[in-house]
Amino acid sequence: MADTVREIERKYEADNATELPDLADVDRVAAVVELGVEDLDALYYDTPDQRLTAAGITLRRRTGGRDAGWHLKLPAGPGEREEIRAPLSDVPPPELTSLVRARVLGRDLVPVVRLRTRRTVRELRDAAGGPLAEVAVDEVWAWPAAETEQPGAAGAAGRTEARWREIEVELTGGGERDPGLLDDVERALAAVGVRPASAPSKLARALAETGLRPARPEDRTASAAPHRGGGATGRKGSGKAKKRSGRKGAAGDLVLDYVREQLRVIVELDPAVRRDVPDSVHRMRVATRRLRSAFRSYTKVLDREVTAPVGGELKWLAAELGVERDREVLTDRLLTAVAEVPRTLRLGPVDARLRIWSERHRVVSRDRVLAALDGDRYLALLKTLHALLEDPPLRPGAGRPAPGIAARAVLKDYRRLARRVRTALDAPAGRDRDVALHRARKAAKRTRYAAEVARPALGRPAKKFAKRVKRVQQLLGDHQDSVVARDALRELATQAQQAGEGGFTFGLLYGREEARAAERERELPRVWKKASRRKYRAALRP
Repeated sequence: MADTVREIERKYEADNATELPDLADVDRVAAVVELGVEDLDALYYDTPDQRLTAAGITLRRRTGGRDAGWHLKLPAGPGEREEIRAPLSDVPPPELTSLVRARVLGRDLVPVVRLRTRRTVRELRDAAGGPLAEVAVDEVWAWPAAETEQPGAAGAAGRTEARWREIEVELTGGGERDPGLLDDVERALAAVGVRPASAPSKLARALAETGLRPARPEDRTASAAPHRGGGATGRKGSGKAKKRSGRKGAAGDLVLDYVREQLRVIVELDPAVRRDVPDSVHRMRVATRRLRSAFRSYTKVLDREVTAPVGGELKWLAAELGVERDREVLTDRLLTAVAEVPRTLRLGPVDARLRIWSERHRVVSRDRVLAALDGDRYLALLKTLHALLEDPPLRPGAGRPAPGIAARAVLKDYRRLARRVRTALDAPAGRDRDVALHRARKAAKRTRYAAEVARPALGRPAKKFAKRVKRVQQLLGDHQDSVVARDALRELATQAQQAGEGGFTFGLLYGREEARAAERERELPRVWKKASRRKYRAALRP
């Protein structure tokens, strides 16, 4: 079983002459307690091309000290990392390697660097004797894992042992950890000449000083897949368009930057989805939809023959994620609705039945999400997206100025949305209108995403246009949520009746959802009229 801790720490340079100041003088620190000396031995794992290091991720097997075991560290914001721990074993444990699957893309994880550290630890405590932070002075030896097991020997091709001294200050005060304390300690250290470390981690410094160069940040996406070579896709005009897209303000740059960002979001959210972090499934699903919309909207930039199959796979992934996300949204909606019903009208174990129903669906949907992320199809999709960015299927429009191409793409999607809204407004009430409104909602979402892509090229007009279309999307989304909620309430009422509980409360909620949907239908003409004003579209044209 893996445990997770939030690591908030800072590192500083030190040498043999460095001495710590009296940290008991720091505000809030009442005592400094010696915790002794620890001997740590860590073996760091990565792919041969150091893909984890490039992403700011570390995976190590460490013995010695109070937290011996496997440690996976994931970036969690400036100066913070999530450290996920697992018990010692001979090989990297699956509960950790699954969290970096979207990074390594099937590559082997192998030992890269070995570090031995002699750590002298002091604990800073408050007036009540509670822990505030730990200050560690580390003597570090590092060498490539492929070389001798003992430090001191020079490696091949100029690689050699590295040795240095550093200071780490880590907050340990549980839920009361205050980053301001780190600022106070840093000022005390600076007063005696101690400066922040130039390397972000021991691993980064070890790689640099032993001749194993860390991957550069700009390599993180491009190196994710093998080079496919020109002409591999059989598309026409790719080479010339590719050269033109390098010009500042070209449409190719605009769209590829957006695609690259959405892929980054998917990959970074992968561990959060696996760990069931709130809202992570929703955010990953939105990124997949944004990617697919970009491929469908910007066919003047990216070759549809190449992107259509990728879009199909993105649709599959969004559907797998959607089962869990739709359950989350529906459960929240129904629980809120039940809470608004007076207790005198809650007949039978309504809350309990709803929670049992939600939990049953949660288990199924959660298993489905994890099965998708662990499957070969998902891995192949990520590799394809990386390869697409490395060798993009550009059309001649990719080399043209971004504003014109972007405006035409947004307006094309707007016209599609307008047709669907008119169809929905003309449809007879009932199932036909529900379906038409749902199709209009999907068109609104695509139009909004097209405007998001266009924003760097079109500026404020694209931002305002996207905001207005989003209001239409939200209204239509609430209507669709009501349709789905009514189906669920019908199911719950049937189950309650079969159990002899009665379905009165669920019927009441069903009626309220019908009224809510009818209200959204009445609001649509007004909201659409405001969003579809000609001046908003005219402002998009460069």
